[in-house]
Amino acid sequence: MRFGKFGMAAAVAASLVSAPVLAQAVQSTSSVARTSATVEGENEVEGGSGIIIAILAAAAVIGGIIIAADGSENTPTSP
Repeated sequence: MRFGKFGMAAAVAASLVSAPVLAQAVQSTSSVARTSATVEGENEVEGGSGIIIAILAAAAVIGGIIIAADGSENTPTSP
């Protein structure tokens, strides 16, 4: 039973490793060239939400530090 599990794990690992390699080989042999499409009415906003995400992440880190460094002695002690 143990060798069966080991064999199954090896087969799964081999398929996970070989799948991207085989997919890349199939794509490179195709003769269809990919082209980009033109964009009309492109949005002029560049990275506006990145600052908001950074501020929220910083607030989360600071809040975590404050909660972890809380000075209350509510921890149980062993007798």
